[in-house]
Amino acid sequence: MGTMPGSGPRRIVIPGGSGSIGSMLARYFQERGDHVTVLTRAPYTANWETVHWDGVTLGPWVETLEGADAVIHLSGKPINCRYTARNRRALHDSRIGPTRLLHEAIATLNEPPRVWLNGSAASIYRHSLDRDMDELTGETGGNEWVGEGFWRRRAPEKWGWIVQLIRDWERALFSTPTPRTRKIALRTTLELSPEPGTVFAVLSRLARVGLGGTQGNGRQYVSWMHEVDYARAVEFLIEHEEIDGPVNMGSPEPLPNRDFNRILREAWNMPNGIPAPALLLAVGMFLLRGETELILKSRRVVPGKLLKAGYEFEFPGWEMAADDLVRRWRAEGFGL
Repeated sequence: MGTMPGSGPRRIVIPGGSGSIGSMLARYFQERGDHVTVLTRAPYTANWETVHWDGVTLGPWVETLEGADAVIHLSGKPINCRYTARNRRALHDSRIGPTRLLHEAIATLNEPPRVWLNGSAASIYRHSLDRDMDELTGETGGNEWVGEGFWRRRAPEKWGWIVQLIRDWERALFSTPTPRTRKIALRTTLELSPEPGTVFAVLSRLARVGLGGTQGNGRQYVSWMHEVDYARAVEFLIEHEEIDGPVNMGSPEPLPNRDFNRILREAWNMPNGIPAPALLLAVGMFLLRGETELILKSRRVVPGKLLKAGYEFEFPGWEMAADDLVRRWRAEGFGL
């Protein structure tokens, strides 16, 4: 129970870690004196080690896992795309395939990693306006009803498909036993980092050009997590050996879309934002080659396991988090 035994630098391996979350975590652990290795299809120059893997076949990269303190697996095609048949195959294969491959690799090791944290998503929970969803009592989605009165209907098929994708992803992680490697599925909400190309950058651009108004009816909940807490929580999970299974990676204070956008606008000193009704969103996301599920599904997710284990959030509320993210964006001199 509690903190990992021993002291000194840890060995952290991040397969599929060249994206925004992987780079943020690599930087976080490297700055703490740990030895970080990112496994990537296209090795690049960084302050940490990068090693080639293709996510499909075993190779020399397997040696990086021997004796590692933690593996943080983040492979997967970005979800912000149209859910066409071709993209669905890519979204599925780019997650399940590398997860199974890591099982093959770990089975060959004399000293397997102490803990394996694997990507997952909070979208596994049902559309929820009525109550919070934690790991113990949360209800998975896939066949729920949405809307009220005349507008009440089954959730779109695409919402159910995403839920099934996440179930398959977690099944690929947990179905094969790893007796000497503890496993955690990181059910990630919106991870917000003040850097270009991130979700925060997109939301901020909308707010700063006057388009950051209520989306849909604005009642759907937004679950989110500041990058500082995301990194600190990952470290907390590595250290606390009593925690395993699915873990919700989000702040303890999800809030309705209308309030989320209002607070972000206020942080940018933008008093108004043009609202986007559901029909307009559908047109806009079609043109942007994305899906409205990312915006209209209500994710009221709370981090039950982290809170029970004693994790203390640096940014539990959105107002403080938004102010900090905007301040850091401005300090870096990033434009629109």
